[in-house]
Amino acid sequence: MSFLEPTQDKRPLISQSLWFGIWAAVTVVGGMLKPDSHGHGTHQQLGLPPCPSVLMFNRPCPACGLTTSWTATLNGDFSAAFKAHPLGPLLYLGFTITAFMALYGAIKQLHFRTDTKQANRIATVVGIVFFGFGLYRMATTTNYRSAHEQNYVNVLTGKETAP
Repeated sequence: MSFLEPTQDKRPLISQSLWFGIWAAVTVVGGMLKPDSHGHGTHQQLGLPPCPSVLMFNRPCPACGLTTSWTATLNGDFSAAFKAHPLGPLLYLGFTITAFMALYGAIKQLHFRTDTKQANRIATVVGIVFFGFGLYRMATTTNYRSAHEQNYVNVLTGKETAP
């Protein structure tokens, strides 16, 4: 079964263009960030707070390290990328492949079908592997906070005053 089929309907082509646009935006922003040396926390350069799982439990959530991994991938540091999140470079590769398939389909007036049994199976397997690995990592990794995140916790709990 093919993932691309001819269509006259413009709605899926617009969605496919949007998917490619999201990939392009993520790639540009990720390329401008500097991978955090702790292997997680790069998203904080965007003004986002530290991960609640790290703050509350001192353990990584399933997605901890993905921004750092993708940023390291975009900077060509594959060792740091796999260290930050072992699935990160593979997920980014999948994102890139689907983005370019979507763009190709939009240009050629082909609907990039993601509602097939095969696409659903792939998405299910990716989800199970991602969350299974994430839960395993969460259960087995302790003392995940960086010094910066520990200071953040200390300020929130009143053990230290904000600078």
